[in-house]
Amino acid sequence: MRHILEIDSVRLLFGDRLILSDIYLKIETGQVVGLLGRNGEGKSSLMRVAFGTLPAEKSVRCDGKTIFEAYKQPHLLGYVPQHNFIPKSMTLRRIFRERDIDFAAFGKDFPEVQLDGDTVRLKDLSGGTVRLIELYTLIRSACRFVFLDEPFTHISPVQILKIKAIIGEERSRKGFLITDHLYKHVADLSDTIYILKNGKNHLVSTLYDMKESGYIG
Repeated sequence: MRHILEIDSVRLLFGDRLILSDIYLKIETGQVVGLLGRNGEGKSSLMRVAFGTLPAEKSVRCDGKTIFEAYKQPHLLGYVPQHNFIPKSMTLRRIFRERDIDFAAFGKDFPEVQLDGDTVRLKDLSGGTVRLIELYTLIRSACRFVFLDEPFTHISPVQILKIKAIIGEERSRKGFLITDHLYKHVADLSDTIYILKNGKNHLVSTLYDMKESGYIG
């Protein structure tokens, strides 16, 4: 069954500065939507507004039903922010168990990362491995929609390719919203791409459109 997430009528101010105005995005299961824009344009803020952790004027709907606090509905929406969000004291086994993810499958997908799930805690790992685990467990989770904010930061080029492949596997039953400064990876994955500029989102379809928007030179 197809599901539709709509982010509508977003208006966000920081003091007197208008960050987002009249934003509308639609994400469907089976689809990857890319969100690009220069630093400070509000990409992360838009994700946080939709997730319900940043107050703003908005209307967020799933299949026509209004959603007020998406962060309280993990079956609906998963969000990987730029910063680490899983408590560092947790063991890997517990992290995977709580998200109903097969830890052995992670080892098969990333055989270069050999870890004892029963004893190793996030605090024992490098920043790149922590990022990889956060991405993997959200992308593989049962939620209908996943927001990924700078997912390719701190992981290796080989791991980026693997994460992109896993997103490709999961997209048949999920919808994704992805933003990253490595825009070519976002473009590779996306069915639809928006540029966020001057508080508004603009649909783009070609590299020429991105150049015209001023996003790339």
